[in-house]
Amino acid sequence: MAKCSVCGKGAHFGNNVSHSHRRSNRMWKSNIKKVKCNVNGTPKSLYVCASCLRSNKVERA
Repeated sequence: MAKCSVCGKGAHFGNNVSHSHRRSNRMWKSNIKKVKCNVNGTPKSLYVCASCLRSNKVERA
């Protein structure tokens, strides 16, 4: 599973809880995109989450 190169956000784990309160494992996947970014002036492809893209923490190439 990919992690955000900027903030380090990745997958989170927890439980599905049914009406009868039985539990099974589940996973919340963060919205991560592969994006070409300028890193020190050169274009490089990085995995970046959507919240970092929206807040302009990354300069797109």
